[in-house]
Amino acid sequence: MSPDTGPIGNPLSSAGSPTEFPARAPQRLSVSFEFSPPRTDAAEKTLWETVKRLTPLQPSFFSVTYGAGGSTRQRTHDTVARLKSETGIDAAAHLTCVAATQGEIDDIARAYWDAGIRHIVALRGDPPGGMGGAYTPHPGGYANAAALVAGLKKIGDFQISVAGYPEKHPASADEKADLDNLKAKVDAGADRCITQFFFEAEDFLRFRDRAASAGVHVPIVPGIMPVSNFAAVNRIAGLCGSKVPPWFANMFEGLDDDLETRRMIAATVAGDLCRRLQGEGVEQFHFYTLNRADLTFAICHLLGVRPQ
Repeated sequence: MSPDTGPIGNPLSSAGSPTEFPARAPQRLSVSFEFSPPRTDAAEKTLWETVKRLTPLQPSFFSVTYGAGGSTRQRTHDTVARLKSETGIDAAAHLTCVAATQGEIDDIARAYWDAGIRHIVALRGDPPGGMGGAYTPHPGGYANAAALVAGLKKIGDFQISVAGYPEKHPASADEKADLDNLKAKVDAGADRCITQFFFEAEDFLRFRDRAASAGVHVPIVPGIMPVSNFAAVNRIAGLCGSKVPPWFANMFEGLDDDLETRRMIAATVAGDLCRRLQGEGVEQFHFYTLNRADLTFAICHLLGVRPQ
């Protein structure tokens, strides 16, 4: 693998001219970045340093997560509003069906509309106990994400993103049921699908093809998570339906106490994944930043997404 994450080979094209890698080509990719609302003063400082670092890349939008059971509702609102007002970049608020009635969720959506927020990431959401627990619709609440999308569209002409799972949502009976659920969300009015993180390009490409065959004709945006803490992501992957391939685990073997090398590997692996997807026609990427800028910024640089 070459220093710019391309495969080692002849640097000349068939015409004899140097190959133009994405990092040296004009920017044509669209990127977006996901943050979590900070819980402490130190975390807030880190978040806004990250925002300052990534804003010059001119992302199509920022998104802000919503804690299990709506536990970060006010912090999500405050972070989204500040992002919008201070950066001028579209900010999307995550909104879930969990632990609230339809009326309560509708009031939250109206508050976003009144605050000038026009983009919602509509999700079923994790149970109050967190990922992996049993999900039960709230009495009087929206039953699922498709119902939430339909409800939001009645309130305002929101741009709505929904979730997709290249390796199937763990609660879905099979791949067909999972795709039927995605199509129901799109039929209800969703404008794009953002996927759960994954590590094999083929898993995303297969999912994109299956979704198109099932009648899903909105953009399907790969969710990319640069991983430097293998143990933590391995735990999360098991709960959210993402497999961790053996080669990925091998990359981090013996590096528990070597953060610098882990971060170099994280940028290389994620950059290579994005480059492979770009070669298959993908032109939009959504990065799960974990409120840190350096790895995401480095990968964007490799892809040719540079400060404006």
